[in-house]
Amino acid sequence: MVEISAYDRLKCKIFNGAFAGMVGVTCTFPLDLVKTRMQNQNKALSGGKPQYRNVFHCFGTIFRNEGIRGLYRGVGVNLALINPEKAIKLVVNDELRRHFMVKSVSKEHRAKNVL
Repeated sequence: MVEISAYDRLKCKIFNGAFAGMVGVTCTFPLDLVKTRMQNQNKALSGGKPQYRNVFHCFGTIFRNEGIRGLYRGVGVNLALINPEKAIKLVVNDELRRHFMVKSVSKEHRAKNVL
């Protein structure tokens, strides 16, 4: 069996967290963009009526006018901000879980030995 060093495990966890963040942002960014555009639509500029009727209309309008690239406009900033956050979160979560699982298991082991 190959022994993996703690440093290599840490690098893998950081990479996995960053990759998970990229996948999450890539999948959800178009919906987030639609939500933001609908919240920011200015009724005063369009003669008092909203620019988008609903989510589907907004999505279709963006796709028709700007293409697939329009749905991902600004994704780079989100990727740059989310990747470090997700990587750190995964590492801390795993390490805390490992730390508390070891304590929990050792307490259970001691309790069984006492009985």
